[in-house]
Amino acid sequence: MIAANDLGIQFGGEYLFQGVSFMISPGERIGLVGSNGAGKTTLMRALLGQQQTDEGRISIGRHAVIGYLPQEGVVLSDVSVREEVMKAFGEVMAMEREIEQMTAEIGGRTDHESPEFLALLEELGELQHRFEAMNGFSATGAVDKVLMGLGFRPDDLERRCGEFSGGWQMRIELAKLLLKQPDLLMLDEPTNHLDIESLTWLETFLVTYPGSILLISHDRAFLDAITNRTFELSMGRLTAYTGNYAMYLKLRTERRQLQQAAYENQQKMIADTEKFIERFRYKATKATQVQSRVKALDRLDRVAPVEAEESSVHFSFPPAPRSGRDVVEMKHVSKSYGLLNVLNDVSFVLERGEKVAFLGRNGEGKSTFSRMIAGIEPHDGERIVGHNVSIGYFAQHQAEELDPRRTVLETLDAVATGEIRTRLRTLLGAFLFQGDDVFKSVGVLSGGEKSRLALAKLLLEPVNLLIFDEPTNHLDMRSKEVLKQALIAFDGALVIVSHDRDFLNGIVGKCVEFKDRKIREYIGGIEDYLRRHQTATIDQVFTRRSAVPVESGRTAAADNAGGLSQKERKRLEAEARNRRYAATKELRKRLAGVEDSIQKLETEKGTIEEQLNDPAVIADFERARRLQMRLSEIVNKLAGLYDDWSKVAGEIERAEAEA
Repeated sequence: MIAANDLGIQFGGEYLFQGVSFMISPGERIGLVGSNGAGKTTLMRALLGQQQTDEGRISIGRHAVIGYLPQEGVVLSDVSVREEVMKAFGEVMAMEREIEQMTAEIGGRTDHESPEFLALLEELGELQHRFEAMNGFSATGAVDKVLMGLGFRPDDLERRCGEFSGGWQMRIELAKLLLKQPDLLMLDEPTNHLDIESLTWLETFLVTYPGSILLISHDRAFLDAITNRTFELSMGRLTAYTGNYAMYLKLRTERRQLQQAAYENQQKMIADTEKFIERFRYKATKATQVQSRVKALDRLDRVAPVEAEESSVHFSFPPAPRSGRDVVEMKHVSKSYGLLNVLNDVSFVLERGEKVAFLGRNGEGKSTFSRMIAGIEPHDGERIVGHNVSIGYFAQHQAEELDPRRTVLETLDAVATGEIRTRLRTLLGAFLFQGDDVFKSVGVLSGGEKSRLALAKLLLEPVNLLIFDEPTNHLDMRSKEVLKQALIAFDGALVIVSHDRDFLNGIVGKCVEFKDRKIREYIGGIEDYLRRHQTATIDQVFTRRSAVPVESGRTAAADNAGGLSQKERKRLEAEARNRRYAATKELRKRLAGVEDSIQKLETEKGTIEEQLNDPAVIADFERARRLQMRLSEIVNKLAGLYDDWSKVAGEIERAEAEA
């Protein structure tokens, strides 16, 4: 579908990347990973034709359609949300208008027997058939379903796009892309503007997406759930791996170990050969052997040494000053913006050392409440701060409070104390300030760079209550891991607003859900919370599909037989069972056939995935390519079979209800 051959792009005379080659086949789901600044977004833009390449060639299938969601900068027209998203069905809408015009024309004619009228009638029939084949009648329902999945409420759909923030406008653009279903869907950090509910819905949607996906994300859980290949862009090169992000990490380590072992073995062989050549260079009896080994060294295909890893950074917060047992207590607090009531009569207590995640849909008051706890948002009700509590607060706007006249390094040096002052440049490197970047003035930094600097600055201040509002939005995998490990080791209290499940996992021990102007507390980490809220999987539906309809049918029979004898009731129940069996016999055969096909393909899929984890198989490029192609075929077939299963199961439930 799309292939890149030896791509190279330069900026300022230096290559961002070079010699990049890959192919994306139909049905593949690829995670594009690498440090910030490695060129991931640039590569996507090159595939779109928005970025000119200095070297190489990009080939795209003649009829392939590519859809792209950038990180930011989407501009929408000033129409309602539903109208904007309906543009995804441009051809269908044009067809609907044509049908309306032809219907009006036919209704106004009286020459019902003329050849022209009959031809027009036949053309209308063909047009209606095409409209139905393209699911034209269900377009509005599909639009509403996707918008609801992405977090919009029913009354939002008639509001104008301009009334929404940039993050919500990105969701509108994402909805259009999902409904267009391009052959290749390219998403650049799509989770940045989503809450956990919308993120979970999008994840489920993309798992069964019929086209190919190229995805940039720093959310490990999201990548693991969706992708089956990984492209690593690092040190100006692209390396392809089979499997999702977790598998990529494993295979990358194994590949580096194998390469290093091969390099060391070859270096030993070269050294031994050179020693032999040097020892017998001038001995006539060994001349032939010496020349043979010299030629062998000249022809040798040299194994490259393993490129140095980016140095790992370990950071610890300053010890948290001892505070009282209750760090902050919020008693019967409420918050409104004009007529909009965000929180109503909410109470909450945060204890010493407690680490809490604030979760819920965007707009439910998570950030507002975190600002109230920090003491920077006025509210009704009482806020009680405990003994000796010192608060550190981070949100995206904190970046604007940095002194623009100071350099990056001076900004940290002004608050650092003790031994950490000797490692400020190492810490800045963890937050993506490399080399001479540390001498830049704050005033010339981008918004993302300022946010990272503000976060690094906060980490140096001795506090016993940290409040973070979406701290990971501008961090790459490495920076997030540095921050995560520091927060796990932090001995103070923590409140964190985040939708990054992998980041939260292991940090928090309590989750607070914001919904309908109230809060609800859940003891346990993010995985415990998600388990309580996850939607039913296909396996759960398999298990309960036969029990629910049968039970409802039995109850109906018993209700209809009120006042009858036990024998009569049993007779009615048996008749009801027989009717249901007769009505669903053929459907159940079809369902069993689909389930059997799913079982076989799932077994084959597991076998192939095990083979692709074998380094020996990975080393055999042709075999690995064939297995990968077969795996893509299976994934596509399974998506169709799961869809068939849902349809047949629905028909069985309807048939049983009517029997």
